[in-house]
Amino acid sequence: MIRIEHLKKQYPNVTPIKDVSVEINDGDVISIIGPSGTGKSTLLRCINLLERPTSGKIWVDDVEITNPKCDINKIRQKMGMVFQSFNLFGHRTVIENIMMAPMDLLGKSKQEAYDTGMHLLRSVGLAEKALNYPDELSGGQKQRIAIVRTLAMDPDVILMDEPTSALDPTMVGEVQAVIRDLARRNTGGSSAKTMMIVTHEMAFAHAISNCVFYLDEGGIYEQGTPGQIFDKPQREKTRRFIRRLKVLELNIDSRDYDFLGMAAQIDRYCNKNQIPPKQASHLQLAFEELGQQMLIPVLESPRIQVVIEYAETDQRATMTVRYNGPQYDILENGDDLSRSLLMGITADISFETVAVDDFSNCLTLVFAEG
Repeated sequence: MIRIEHLKKQYPNVTPIKDVSVEINDGDVISIIGPSGTGKSTLLRCINLLERPTSGKIWVDDVEITNPKCDINKIRQKMGMVFQSFNLFGHRTVIENIMMAPMDLLGKSKQEAYDTGMHLLRSVGLAEKALNYPDELSGGQKQRIAIVRTLAMDPDVILMDEPTSALDPTMVGEVQAVIRDLARRNTGGSSAKTMMIVTHEMAFAHAISNCVFYLDEGGIYEQGTPGQIFDKPQREKTRRFIRRLKVLELNIDSRDYDFLGMAAQIDRYCNKNQIPPKQASHLQLAFEELGQQMLIPVLESPRIQVVIEYAETDQRATMTVRYNGPQYDILENGDDLSRSLLMGITADISFETVAVDDFSNCLTLVFAEG
C-alpha cells in the first residue's frame, strides 16, 4: 500500500502540489488526469523520489520513504517507472536492455534474466526483435520494450508518465493494448501490481482503471471510479474538464465558412475520444450533408450551431444542430437523397422548434457504434 500525507512540492516560481493526502491499495489501477500544470507528473516523480517533496510524508508498505535514513534504492527496486521518452540504451540490443537491471540489481543469473526477458517479449509480441537495436524499432515498439524492461524487475508498483504522449497516433493503440492486458491480469490479492498512470487519453483511462484522480488546485480535486468521474462528476472544475473533452461545438455564421477546417476539428475530436472509425465516418458525413447540401443552400443568412457529444458508457455519439430562420424541418422538406442518407447512418433522428438564442430549429441525430 502507498500512503501519502500532506505532500507538497514547491519550485521557485510555482507550486504544482500544495496538499495531497491519499491511500492507494495493493492492486489498484489509478489513472491521473487533469489540465496541464496541475502536478500529475510531479506526483509520480515524488512517489519514487525522483523529485524530493518540499514537505509531507510518503509510505510504501509501512516504510516511510521520505525519511532521510530510508534506503531509497532498495525501495525503487519495488517500483518501476515508464517515462514519456523510452530511455533505452542505444548501444545495447533489446534483450540486453531488458537483462541489465535484473542482473545488476537483483543478482539474477544471465540465463534467468534472459529467460524472463524472452518470456516478457513474447507476451507483447516482440520476441523477434530481441537482437535488434533500439534505433531499428518504431516508437510504439520502443515503448513496449520500455514497459517490458520495467516488468522484468517484477515491481510491486508501476508508475507510467504519459506512456503514449511521445508516439505517433498510429502507434498509440499498440502500447495501450499492452497496458490494458497488464491491467486485466491485475486480478487483486498479494501478487497484484499497483499501477498509477498519468494520461491524457480519457477513453483509455476509463477502460483500464478502478479509480481516477482528477488533479487541480494543487491537489486531488476529485477522485472516484471511472463511471463517477467521467459520467457523473460532482465538482464544477471536474465537470468542466470532462465536458470540454467530450463535447465539440462548431459555429457557422457565413456561407463561406471553413468547411475543411471544421471537418478537421471533428476528425481530431473523434481521435481524442477514440470514437470507432465507422461512427466517426458517419459524423463527418452527417456534418457535410447538413451543412453543404441541406441548410446552407436554403438559409438566407445562415447561423448554425453544431454540438457533438460522445458517451463512452454506451458508445453513442449525438449531434445536435440548431439553426436560424423560419421553421424548416429537413425530415419533411429536405432533399430526398440527403434525408435518406441521414436516416441510413443514424440510430435516431428528430426535429423540434426551439427558441434558444437566435435559433428556431433543432435537429438531433444519434449515432450508435454498430
